[in-house]
Amino acid sequence: MSQSSPNLSPTIQIRRATVQDASAYARIMSHAEVLPGLLQVPFNDETMWAARLADILGPGKLDLPLVAEINGQVVGNAGLHPCMPLPRRRHAASIGLAVEHSNWGRGVGSALMAALCDYADNWGHYLRLELGVFSDNISAIALYQKFGFIREGTHRAYALRNGKYADTDFMARLHPHSRQLPC
Repeated sequence: MSQSSPNLSPTIQIRRATVQDASAYARIMSHAEVLPGLLQVPFNDETMWAARLADILGPGKLDLPLVAEINGQVVGNAGLHPCMPLPRRRHAASIGLAVEHSNWGRGVGSALMAALCDYADNWGHYLRLELGVFSDNISAIALYQKFGFIREGTHRAYALRNGKYADTDFMARLHPHSRQLPC
């Protein structure tokens, strides 16, 4: 899948992540501008990401880890993570997303979100997509709203970030064409 941004016109390729992408995950997620917007911890490294990717790519796993590439370089990643094995939450999945700082505003986040939503709606049979985002991350909130996510609530002092507690908004998107929605 590829998408072109009208502003800077990069060709963005989306593909399933592999364990070999671990160094790109570590590079993107540990960047000083990116890390404060994530619920990740500092000092993550390639070894840690290789183990995490190997786990979510393992046999029987239904996670969908994706990367975005421009000119063959990984510039973003995203994941769709089922809320299983909870039987009453099989209809839901959570989303995580990170974009390399130098590629913010170039359509990478939109390309990743479009791919995740397409998979969830047309292949994964998910009714509900969920995510958490720091309440002051206006750009990320705007991206999620663009894809139909709405704010369901705020968790006060949810996470420690740079030595201070920060609020996190929880957002969700219901399948846009589902006949299973409650009245």
